[in-house]
Amino acid sequence: MKVRRVGDAALLIETEAPHRVHAAVRRLALPEVVGVVPGARTVLVTVRPGTDVGRLGPLLDDLPLPEIDEVAADPVCFPVVYDGADLDEVAGLTGLSRDEVVARHASAEYVVAYLGFSPGFGYLTGLDEALHVPRRDSPRTAVPAGSVAIAGPYGAVYPTPSPGGWRLLGRTTITLWDVERDPPSLLQPGTRVRFAAERARVRAVPPAGSGPKGTEVTR
Repeated sequence: MKVRRVGDAALLIETEAPHRVHAAVRRLALPEVVGVVPGARTVLVTVRPGTDVGRLGPLLDDLPLPEIDEVAADPVCFPVVYDGADLDEVAGLTGLSRDEVVARHASAEYVVAYLGFSPGFGYLTGLDEALHVPRRDSPRTAVPAGSVAIAGPYGAVYPTPSPGGWRLLGRTTITLWDVERDPPSLLQPGTRVRFAAERARVRAVPPAGSGPKGTEVTR
């Protein structure tokens, strides 16, 4: 880690394990620390006005980091229907079959490195290197909530409808962002995530005259 001073009320920690540093700083429970914000390779620590920032620097520089299994409890598991609009394109870019893409994506365990882009949007590390593909050249103007996607070295699940250029592999019905929940975001830095493939469930259209109810089938 490398600790840099940012003005009179903040320190920036450069690290390859932002979620672990985030957890370690939070565990210190220092009264002068008012904010801990992880990023892709940094953690910003903000403090109360008047705090001796120079005194905190050496303390954070020697901070012992918790192991991944100490940062979060059991993984959050997302059931996923792998029928995303970009699944075939990802298969073509990687040289894998659709089934291989699904298998590699669902077999990995991910960790939320940080939140960004939109409320509750977690950047998931741990994506199989064979699935590292670039974002779309032309982003979509609307991506549905629950879309399971990948881009570069990250995985993600869109918490709310929004524009986006990530490659869509599938969808889940799990709610990631709920303002009635405390905290609203299901994912937090350090949360472990798993994906489980499931079949799509559709309602078959009943024959004419057979009544209003359809039959739930899988495909």
